[in-house]
Amino acid sequence: MYRTALRNVLAHKGRLLMTALAVMLGTAFVAGTMVFSDTFGKALRDSNSKSYSDIAVQVVDRAAASDASARQKSESGSATLTDATVQQLATLPDAAGVRGVVSGFTGVADHKGNLIGQVWAAKGANFAPGQDGEDPRYPMAEGQGPKNAKEIALDRKTADRGGYKVGDTVRIAANGPVIEARLTGIFTTDDPVVNTGGTLTLFDKATAQQTLLEPGRYSSIVLTAKPGTSEDALLAQVQPKVPTGHQFDVETGAKLNADEQEQITKSTDSMRTMLLVFAFISLFVGIFIIANTFTMLVAQRTKELALLRAIGASRKQVTRSVLIEALLIGTVSAVAGLLAGIGIGAGMQSLIGSLNEDMPSGALVIKPVTVVVTVVVGVVVTVLSALLPALRAARIAPVAAMSSGDQPTSQKSLVVRNTIGAVLAAGGLALIGYGASTGDDSGRMPVGAGAFLALIGVFVLLPLLSRPVVALVGPLLRALGGTPGKLAQQNAVRNPRRTAATAAALTIGLTLVTGLTVIGTSVGDTIDRAVTKSMKADYIVSAANGMNLSGQVPAQIAKAPGVAASSPLTAAYWKLNGTSKAITGLNADALDQIAEIKLTSGSTAALGKGQLLVDQDVATKFNVTTGSTMTVSYPDESTGQLTVGGVYEKGGILGPVLLANSEIAKHEAKPYIADVLVKGKDGATAELKQSLKDATGTNPVIEVKSKQDVRDGFSQVITFALNLMYGLLGMAVLIAVLGVINTLAMSVFERKREIGMLRAIGLDRRGIKRMVRLESVVISLFGAGVGLLLGCFIAWAINGTLKSSLAGLTTVLPYDQLAMFLALAGLVGLVAAIWPARRASKLDILSSIKTD
Repeated sequence: MYRTALRNVLAHKGRLLMTALAVMLGTAFVAGTMVFSDTFGKALRDSNSKSYSDIAVQVVDRAAASDASARQKSESGSATLTDATVQQLATLPDAAGVRGVVSGFTGVADHKGNLIGQVWAAKGANFAPGQDGEDPRYPMAEGQGPKNAKEIALDRKTADRGGYKVGDTVRIAANGPVIEARLTGIFTTDDPVVNTGGTLTLFDKATAQQTLLEPGRYSSIVLTAKPGTSEDALLAQVQPKVPTGHQFDVETGAKLNADEQEQITKSTDSMRTMLLVFAFISLFVGIFIIANTFTMLVAQRTKELALLRAIGASRKQVTRSVLIEALLIGTVSAVAGLLAGIGIGAGMQSLIGSLNEDMPSGALVIKPVTVVVTVVVGVVVTVLSALLPALRAARIAPVAAMSSGDQPTSQKSLVVRNTIGAVLAAGGLALIGYGASTGDDSGRMPVGAGAFLALIGVFVLLPLLSRPVVALVGPLLRALGGTPGKLAQQNAVRNPRRTAATAAALTIGLTLVTGLTVIGTSVGDTIDRAVTKSMKADYIVSAANGMNLSGQVPAQIAKAPGVAASSPLTAAYWKLNGTSKAITGLNADALDQIAEIKLTSGSTAALGKGQLLVDQDVATKFNVTTGSTMTVSYPDESTGQLTVGGVYEKGGILGPVLLANSEIAKHEAKPYIADVLVKGKDGATAELKQSLKDATGTNPVIEVKSKQDVRDGFSQVITFALNLMYGLLGMAVLIAVLGVINTLAMSVFERKREIGMLRAIGLDRRGIKRMVRLESVVISLFGAGVGLLLGCFIAWAINGTLKSSLAGLTTVLPYDQLAMFLALAGLVGLVAAIWPARRASKLDILSSIKTD
């Protein structure tokens, strides 16, 4: 039986090719994911391990490290890290060196005024020279370190990207006005921020403190240990000297390094998990191909298997022979997938390097677990997929050996199968509906479980669904293809199990693609309405890093030529009737020009009287209406009463509670300025945009965006996410295409006599090709149509669970994209049929009719 299994593999290697390719592609995805994540993770860890090479103990002021509070004066009486702290720590017996570190956000402009690098990786720090005038952290390749407020130094990569050389004037900015400074030095560094494409600007100590924190304050203090002193021993000496307070972290360099390594590992593990999910989706699609292939092979070898039973082979031996074939195919395919996966991992590493040349790289990491997992997954998936066909093979009666080799497909009752499928599908749809009805994230688990059950239920029911659906397109097929079209319809419904198994692979891919597209479109539409619904302003001015704008910016913008009205959009968090609420501040005199509020009661004029405007949710939650009063607890611990001057519809960018900036300023010394809204005299013009940029000193950190720019920014994020998902699902779709090709090719072989008879009675080669192509298109469109419907329903349910976190979210169906997906599925069917149709048309008439 073992020799028989090996002979069958060699005899049917052409028919098993697509199955082997499906397994190989799925396992290659798994292996490539593991190789890439291991390689990329090791490169990141190696790069970041240098960050703490010169640190024995580090004291960090968490308040200073927070951008939100770093630029605010420390609270009265709260401890900070100062020169006195540095001097006190320098007296420790085992401290070899102590230095104060200042760090924070600093953007660098190129010669055109644009920000160099990414805003999240723009960093500023202090230059701390020793007695020799050098800072060992930042060795100067050219020039010298900064010595006063008009001097800076840049890292080599930033200087090269900006086209700067020593002596040039460079424009930089934190969250305040633009600073013009002379470049006195260009240094090299192994700082991870720079190594991953960021920028690093050095100031002298006093300027760094003034610009990034406050005079005399450090964000952290770093200590090195004397020879022979352990980091833990130095840590024990440092801890009692640190200012009292919960805002300070004191750790050894080894602990900091270990924590960062762990964080990198977690990040790469998350990336690996996401990629592996898509890899296993591809393998799941492959299961249908493998099972379909072995089912057809068993049907084609009915006479052979019956003869084996007749000469004494047991059912177990027949089952074992089919599983051995699967084992051989799975092993060979998995090994090939492993080799291809190593190549994919190397390609992904190169792709990351080409997209960002500053990303760390290293030698490929191929762990033993990668080899084992890839081979085991490939073998197990293949063998399990062939299990049911193997059991069916064992049930072939020996008497079948005496009948024709062309055994008709068994039409057993589908009652049990359909009942199981109906129960699973109904239960899944009920769970999905329940999860959607919750309206918050508590429904996501029921939706996920329901989607899985519904998907399985639909797969089980596909044979039942295929007959009426294909029958509906019968008239169209006959109109398009005549007799070949009618034959294509009959072939598609002849074996509903086979049609369903082939279509199921496409159903999975289209369900996921459709669901993602509908969710992305719905979220994009909601955000677009939020921007356009309440915004009459032509431009929004904000900090590129999302930080607090300097208090000087609103005044600068108000004076800019072409501005008709403007208002800072401030944010405060006060307690209303005992509950903390976000309050948005606007200039009362500019409200009607820059924002559109749909009031259900009251008047926008109430804002100028110091009254509140609240949205419908707040009004309902606190049971207030126009004229009601609310108790307010201010940050200075005082309390007061505010009158509700109006209630407006929920949604938009203005938030749930509005108050005049003049009222917020009474209780907030330095209100947080998130944005500035601007209305132009002549609308949104290029001249006004440039005027606003000029008014802010062409600050590289400040962005001036129109409503369309805001929309485009959100749509780019959504489009990028969707394209990434499409790319990851591309492997599953490719495997589904292979499944269609495989089924058609084997179906042609199975129907050789029938095709020969059709040719003999007058159907020409063109008609044979048309028949196979139309059959392929029908199967592809059937699978895609089911996937579209299921994907839309699941997306609707997921949107229901997002309503609590995204106000105004409604499900929007992108009909043009859905139609394109359906058209592409039809095209897939045409392409998949090219080889099988060509093969069918070239069959010899007499030899086909004589087929046993």
